[in-house]
Amino acid sequence: MRTKTVAVLGLLALASFCAGNARAAVENFVAAWTASAHGPYPIGNATAQPELKFAFPDAARGASDQSFRLIVRPDIWGPRARIRLSNAYGTRPVTFDGAFMGLQTSGSALLPGTNRAVTFSGKARVTVDPGKSVLSDPVTLPFARNAQDPMLTGRRLAVSFHVVGDSGPMTWHAKGLTTSYIGPPNGGAHGGEEGETAYPFSTTSWYFLDEVQMEAPVTTKTVVAFGDSITDGTASTLNGDDRWPDVMARHLHATLGNRFAVVNEGIGGNMVIGPAEYTPAKPFSGGPSAVDRLERDVISLPGVATVVWLEGINDFGNAGAKVEDVEAGVRDIVKRLRARIPGVRVLMATLTSAVHSTNGDYGVAAVEAKRLAYNEFIKTSGIFDGIVDFDAVTRDAKTGELRPEFQPNSTTGGPGDLLHPNRAGYAAMGMAVDPKMIAAK
Repeated sequence: MRTKTVAVLGLLALASFCAGNARAAVENFVAAWTASAHGPYPIGNATAQPELKFAFPDAARGASDQSFRLIVRPDIWGPRARIRLSNAYGTRPVTFDGAFMGLQTSGSALLPGTNRAVTFSGKARVTVDPGKSVLSDPVTLPFARNAQDPMLTGRRLAVSFHVVGDSGPMTWHAKGLTTSYIGPPNGGAHGGEEGETAYPFSTTSWYFLDEVQMEAPVTTKTVVAFGDSITDGTASTLNGDDRWPDVMARHLHATLGNRFAVVNEGIGGNMVIGPAEYTPAKPFSGGPSAVDRLERDVISLPGVATVVWLEGINDFGNAGAKVEDVEAGVRDIVKRLRARIPGVRVLMATLTSAVHSTNGDYGVAAVEAKRLAYNEFIKTSGIFDGIVDFDAVTRDAKTGELRPEFQPNSTTGGPGDLLHPNRAGYAAMGMAVDPKMIAAK
C-alpha cells in the first residue's frame, strides 16, 4: 500500500512539474506600454503641466508617504500583466507598496471589481536601489481573458502604488500628455481603493513606472518607436493618443491585427549623441542620449522585433553637433541593436522640417543644411532595413516649412513653433509607415 501511495505521489509530482514546464515554455510577455525614464523631477520637458507645488512641495524630498495613480493605455491586452518600476535617477533607495492595477472609468476612478494587487517576488513591498528597476510578478486580469475583445481596444489601465517615506529625487517621464493622479504628501496608501477622493492632484507626467508588459501568444512581437519630442508627441492632443506612434499602431492593428504591440520610447529634447554625461547630479532636460539609453529602453524590452527611429534634430538645433558625429552615433546604435537582438528590423525616419522655427535656433539655415545632409545619409547609407520618409509627407514644397495645416499646436493652442507637427501632421506620419515594412521577415 505504501509503495502504491509513493508511486501515485510521484506521478502527481511529475505531472505538476511537466505542467509547470509546459506553461513556462509557452509563457510570453511583450512590452505593451513604455515611457522612457529620465529625471530627476522636475528636470524635463513637460507639456500642459498643472501646478505641482502642493503635490510635491520639495523636489529634493520627492514623494513622501504618497500614492500615485498613473493612467496608461496598453497597445494590446493579455490575460496577465506585469509592471516595471524604475529608480534610474534616484539618489536613495525607494520603497514601494500598495501596488494595484485596474481599469480606469474616468478621472482617477476605477471600474468596480477590476483592481488587482501587484506583488514583487511574492511580496507586497519592494525596495529599489538607486539606478535600478524592478519587474513585478504577473497579475491575472480577469477582464482581459479574451485579449481580442474589441471592448478592450483603447481602454486605459490605472497603475497605482504607494511610496513609503520619502523617495528623494524622483525618476519620471515628463511629457506624458496623459492625465494621471497623485495623492497628497503624507496621505498614505490608497492603491486598493476604486474611488477618486484619495487622488486630488493631477499631472501630465508619469513617475517611477516605465513599462507595462502583457502576456501574449509567442508570435506577438513589440515595435519600438524611438526618438525625441516628435516621437514623444509634443503639440499633439492632450489625452488624445494621437502621437505618430499611436497612429502607426492603429494602422498596424487594422492591417495585421494584434501581431505587434507598439510602444513609445521618445523623450522631449532627446539627442542621439548628447549630452556626454547624464547623472542625477548632472541632469539634462532631454534625458540621457539615445546611445546611453539604448540598452534600457530598447534592448531590455521583451519581444522586440522592429525599431522605428526618428532622431537627430536636437543634436543640430540644440547642441550644434557635426553631421558626421551624429551619423557615427547612429551607426553605433544600429550595430549594437543587430548584435543584441538577432533579426531585428531597424527602420529609420527622415527628419521633418524646422525651417523658420521659432524654437531657439532650430530655424536657421545652418541647421537646415545639416538636416538635409543627415536625411541624405539616412537614404543612402544602406545600414537600415527600410526608410520612412516623414520629411516628404510633412514638408511644404513651396516654403520648405512644415505644411501650414500641420503647424498650429494641438495641445495648448496657438500657431505652433514650426518644429513640432500637430495632430494632423502626426496622423500623416503614422500612416506613412507601411505595415509591410514592419511585418517583413
